[in-house]
Amino acid sequence: MKKVRAKKYLGQHFLNDDSIAHKIVESLQAPPSQTIEVGPGMGVLTRFLIDRADLDMRYVEIDHESIIFLLKQYPSIKERLIETDFLKIDINEIFPVGECSIIGNFPYHISSQILFKVLENRDKVHSLVGMVQREVGKRIASGPGSKEYGILSVLLQSFYKVEYLFTVDENVFTPPPKVKSGVIRMTRNEITKLNCDEHLFKKVVKTAFNQRRKTLRNSLSKLPINIDSIKHLPIFGLRPEQLSVQEFQELAGMIGGLCVKLCVK
Repeated sequence: MKKVRAKKYLGQHFLNDDSIAHKIVESLQAPPSQTIEVGPGMGVLTRFLIDRADLDMRYVEIDHESIIFLLKQYPSIKERLIETDFLKIDINEIFPVGECSIIGNFPYHISSQILFKVLENRDKVHSLVGMVQREVGKRIASGPGSKEYGILSVLLQSFYKVEYLFTVDENVFTPPPKVKSGVIRMTRNEITKLNCDEHLFKKVVKTAFNQRRKTLRNSLSKLPINIDSIKHLPIFGLRPEQLSVQEFQELAGMIGGLCVKLCVK
């Protein structure tokens, strides 16, 4: 059967190692039965997902050529194959009731957008197993004190347990990418609501890491909130990579308290 032509504008690099594909699918452990595969392409993960009797699958693919290939190769998925852009779908329309999982070999250029979409739908998406660029995977899973620790780490780890599972070499893809890949697993934690304003929390995290070499005393002076009354506190003498996820939430709560005081005045 004629294979799908990899399209650069879609960031397509087709995995051609069945053992790695099987390992990725097996990494989706005890998930909600409802599962979406993002970008099945030529179906290297699909063939193993079909065999998972515990999964109620949907397959979301934007590439029409891949759709044609998948329907010929796996005709049994016809009623569950959706031709659309995952970034534009409403996950609740695919699975109106209950939680779901996400799995896929994500295109590098939109992997962060996929992860942010998952974060926005955290009440719906219980878990994710995905292949991303290795440095992105390491960054997401890293903790305080590491040079990889950053915005994605803090925001995603606020609501998910993140694990970096294994690295995948370039030579098992067609065409081979210029960088190594990494497989991550995200599992929803018990946090349903932050102990601070979420919008302010994101603003504090992004502002701090945008000048990660500076102390918080200096970087957070860029916020549209006067922090002079609290910036003498020890936490403001730290750099952003030194703070845990919980400490960032406490910091945002502290700054949010200043806003409340200003409103009262």
